[in-house]
Amino acid sequence: MATAYFGRRYMMSASHRLHAESLSEEENRTSYGKCNNPHGHGHNYVVEVLVSGEVNRDTGMVVNMAALDEAVQTAVLERFDHTNLNFDPLFVNQVPTTENLTKAVFDVLKHALPAGKLECVRVEETENNFFQYQG
Repeated sequence: MATAYFGRRYMMSASHRLHAESLSEEENRTSYGKCNNPHGHGHNYVVEVLVSGEVNRDTGMVVNMAALDEAVQTAVLERFDHTNLNFDPLFVNQVPTTENLTKAVFDVLKHALPAGKLECVRVEETENNFFQYQG
């Protein structure tokens, strides 16, 4: 049977400070620029989720959209929306860059999917910056 894909977009807001303990203050400023602001800064993220699988003969769907929405709400949005990412346990030992956030979203969501296989997570940080992780 052929594989089909279903994608869905979600919105969330979060703040972070990009700062690596392993770098000097000057190296942090050089590496992260204004994103190294000691007070942090925030983004309105767009999170895109792409799920693949066989189309269910009875429902005609790869995954039930309501069930996917519930999984994303529970595993991702309740965890990251309106938080400071620096305080999340996933970022204790790594800088909460959007690259790392994208991978974290993938990792927490892949175990929560109601059906199908998580193919990709794409996170849009700004209108010019987006990040993608395919596991």
